[in-house]
Amino acid sequence: MNPEQFFELLLKELEVHTEMQPYYKFLGKQSSLHFRRNYFLQRLRYIHKYLVSGRVYELKSAIWDCGCGYGTTCIYLAMNGIATHGTTLEFYYDTIQKRKEYWSKYGDTSLFTCTYENLFDNKPAPASYDWIIVQDTLHHLEPINDALKIFNDSLKPGGKVLSIEENGNNVIQRLKLYKYRGNKRIITIWDEKLKKDILIGNENIRSLASWQELFGNNGFVIKDDSVQYVRYYLPVSYRFTEPEQLLNQEEQIQSSPGFKREYFFFGLNFVAVKNQL
Repeated sequence: MNPEQFFELLLKELEVHTEMQPYYKFLGKQSSLHFRRNYFLQRLRYIHKYLVSGRVYELKSAIWDCGCGYGTTCIYLAMNGIATHGTTLEFYYDTIQKRKEYWSKYGDTSLFTCTYENLFDNKPAPASYDWIIVQDTLHHLEPINDALKIFNDSLKPGGKVLSIEENGNNVIQRLKLYKYRGNKRIITIWDEKLKKDILIGNENIRSLASWQELFGNNGFVIKDDSVQYVRYYLPVSYRFTEPEQLLNQEEQIQSSPGFKREYFFFGLNFVAVKNQL
């Protein structure tokens, strides 16, 4: 199943599982749909490139989706015959079983397992994974150095972290977040299921340079050829220009380092590889 086919089935699922609509805001205005569709597919195509086109299933790779949320990425991988274990601390967890029932018509959802647990309380066994996916999750993990050490310990030699994040240098998002939370980048919240306080990054997004330093200090190297910036144009642009044309223009802009790429793209994708001993 390719990303485009998956997206069309996801739209149909949203008509059934209406509680997901406030998160996946695809069923609104047509221009908004095209804007959100482009962003969703850019990120999913990135995952497809490394974990499906890369044919990791032929190598029987062990994959952990840390912070899997509603499990959408894990479901997509299951639709392509790839087993993934997801962990989450989100209320979305209660929806996952219903989602698996819906998607079982299209593939083997038993390939997706999920548990509700805290990364810092339940560390995976050493050298147990080939890939770790962190999608919209890295900026929530605190203490971040402890989290990256756990990732490093959990990966086999040469293992990889695939990160899909927000670009911490995006000037618009930085202003919005400052208005929302000021400089309070780390907070403590009460987890009702775990019955304990947990430390969490308060939308603590970072730039590529910051991630390079953090990963580098914890035994990783971010591969330059894996770095991808996504979502440059604002929703208003989709009222006047074809979505594919905007997507092509975005890809051209992000292909070369510069001011626009560094400060005006919303999303940031990269792969970090565990250093070989």
